[in-house]
Amino acid sequence: MPETVFVLDFGAQYAQLIARRVRELGVYCEIVPYDTPWHALSARQPAALILSGGPESTLVEGAPEMDAAIAGSGVPILAICYGMQLVARDVGAKLVKLDQAEYGPASLQIGDRETPLFDGVPDESRVWMSHGDSVVSLPDGYSALASTARCKIAAMGNPKQKIYGVQFHPEVVHTSYGRTILDNFLRVAGLSRDWRMGSFLEQSVEQIRSRVGRDKAICALSGGVDSAVAATLVARAVGGQLTCIFVDHGLLRENESDEVLAAFRELLHLDVIAVDARERFLRKLQNVEDPERKRIIIGHEFIDVFEEEAAKIPGVKYLVQGTLYPDVIESKTAASKAGDKIKSHHNVGGLPEQMDLALIEPLRALFKDEVRELGRTLGLPESIVGRQPFPGPGLAVRIIGDVTKERLEIVSAADAIVREEIDSAGLDPQPWQYFAVLTPVKSVGVMGDGRTYGNLVAIRAITSEDGMTADWARLPHALLERIASRVVNEVRDVNRVAYDITTKPPATVEWE
Repeated sequence: MPETVFVLDFGAQYAQLIARRVRELGVYCEIVPYDTPWHALSARQPAALILSGGPESTLVEGAPEMDAAIAGSGVPILAICYGMQLVARDVGAKLVKLDQAEYGPASLQIGDRETPLFDGVPDESRVWMSHGDSVVSLPDGYSALASTARCKIAAMGNPKQKIYGVQFHPEVVHTSYGRTILDNFLRVAGLSRDWRMGSFLEQSVEQIRSRVGRDKAICALSGGVDSAVAATLVARAVGGQLTCIFVDHGLLRENESDEVLAAFRELLHLDVIAVDARERFLRKLQNVEDPERKRIIIGHEFIDVFEEEAAKIPGVKYLVQGTLYPDVIESKTAASKAGDKIKSHHNVGGLPEQMDLALIEPLRALFKDEVRELGRTLGLPESIVGRQPFPGPGLAVRIIGDVTKERLEIVSAADAIVREEIDSAGLDPQPWQYFAVLTPVKSVGVMGDGRTYGNLVAIRAITSEDGMTADWARLPHALLERIASRVVNEVRDVNRVAYDITTKPPATVEWE
């Protein structure tokens, strides 16, 4: 493994962003629970540690704590927000609860121009604050490095131990020189910048080949970029020992089944078995409205289909999946103790506890943009690598409520119009993801001088880097008008269209 920075996650909203920013700077980074024991961390030889922010207060009983051995380990530490308060408290600093919490932008004043943490940062710059407690005094060995109007000690440092803390969030774009500050910390830690997709590809191929040996594997193809990259990567490692299984669950977008099969067979030259399971999935989803149950049912059914097909292929011992890091983080598996589960992803929380096949998830440590980069490194065409994300459970989670053949036809037709109009609009930048949602709401309308009582379709279009955070896309009004007009005129039983202008957070990208 390359040199690794570990982020100790105290339930921060932005822990994923920290890992992304570090990787962007050429250093491999992983997120681990805040209470990971030092002996478990030390076994992986961490090159540096970053303590995330979190929603708790260090001043209350039972506040989340890290292993006491970490601070004295000699490993360079950057503590952010709650992390800084925790380090400060543990070394004997004085903290107070603010009369009014500080959220949003603040002006950072550098007080120590000798510290390497702020090399290249002007004397005054914009930072992003989000805290209710504040450090007001420090013990010997630590010094205040910067301040804001409301925060006397906005940054602290112990250069001898290479321990630094910042009260603000350098990982968010709202902190003007956040990337510079993170880069300076990695330089203080003495890290080489050798995290590249080329090296990840070589290491992954070697690990997969060693693990599979002479056995056979099957890969779950969904039609998205994740499964395409996972399949191509494993095929690079084991060649003809991999058989891809494409399950048409009837929840794909319009004409997508045919397009996917053609792409995998003709462009990627993969061995693909197609399974028509449309009626099977519809039966399982009948009268199921709860989104968590939908995801879990679909996950279980996927595995059942794969295992049935695998039984027809002698020597199959492995199942390849395109699970990504955000899937793991949002599903909050047993390895993620801080924070809440957002939703179960069909390939994480939806998997049965007992399976006949062992999992190979070569993309499990990657974010979406890294998967696209890996796909390009593998030589995949842009038509596959650049596809907009599509959830594993498909249109089932874009239908709020019961999934029926009729409702699938409605959302599929509306979605096709949304994608066709946005694709042909020549937008710059192009939204990261855009689709239609069939809501359970019905409303009165007038068509052909007659009263209607039809469905409400919602349109979702977002801008994002990786899906972990997102903003709603500012689509031109004329484009929205064309989409709405076509949907109500061309899709049966729809008489109203709404546009979703909610960011993530507080919403998620998908409605379910």
